[in-house]
Amino acid sequence: MPEGRVDYDRVAPTYNRRFDANGQRGVTTALRELAQALDAESVLEVGCGTGYWLSGLKGVVDQLYGLDLSQGMLQQAQTRGAPLYLTRGRAGQVPFPDDVFDLVFCVNAVHHFDQPCAFVGEAARVLRPGGALAVVGMDPHNGRDRWYVYRYFPGTRATDLRRFPSWGTILDWMVSAGADRVRCRVVERIQDIKVGRAVLADPFLEKNAASQLALLSDEAYADGIRRIETALARAEEQGEALLFPSEITLGMLVGWF
Repeated sequence: MPEGRVDYDRVAPTYNRRFDANGQRGVTTALRELAQALDAESVLEVGCGTGYWLSGLKGVVDQLYGLDLSQGMLQQAQTRGAPLYLTRGRAGQVPFPDDVFDLVFCVNAVHHFDQPCAFVGEAARVLRPGGALAVVGMDPHNGRDRWYVYRYFPGTRATDLRRFPSWGTILDWMVSAGADRVRCRVVERIQDIKVGRAVLADPFLEKNAASQLALLSDEAYADGIRRIETALARAEEQGEALLFPSEITLGMLVGWF
């Protein structure tokens, strides 16, 4: 399966539908708690997308900054009610001076960065002494998660294993960048099992809903849908209820600098 890149300018107009299906409140709660513990006045989200996570810090942090490479996503972020300071740029070359943020974070984004290791170094540079970097997302390397997409769309899991750094790798990057302590904890457990044809209405089955599917060619995506429909027809013939699990753990790795 080709690696390629997700065209987030094209995806941007419909991207927020994923949050209608699953707002991932545990992630927002964890970020708010961390910002409060740091008494953060200025926060930067790298890979901020449509500004969903930044806007969740409204009322806790006064100065909310977002950085993203996609102009289309930033345009969506500008429509948020919260005042956001948005900049277009790359994670490996953060366009801010040293020692200006109390918290830098990214959510479900580090696997999209050209230079994720460089991002960690850049985050350490722009953090004030005592500040923290938080990386939130999944780690497909742990082998504990179950997601039906991996089963019905061949190559998606192998691609994720190549593009997602493991938590151990990110921890090493943080320590190398100067973190004096690092902590990892679970902040969200996504547990959603679709039964039978209900899976066909799953918002996360839409081609642009998740990068795993957006990276597929139209033909490969259609083949995966046909696999699901064939499996459903076979189960119905046998009078069985076919289950489609989405059981994914999101962790938050925090390094203090």
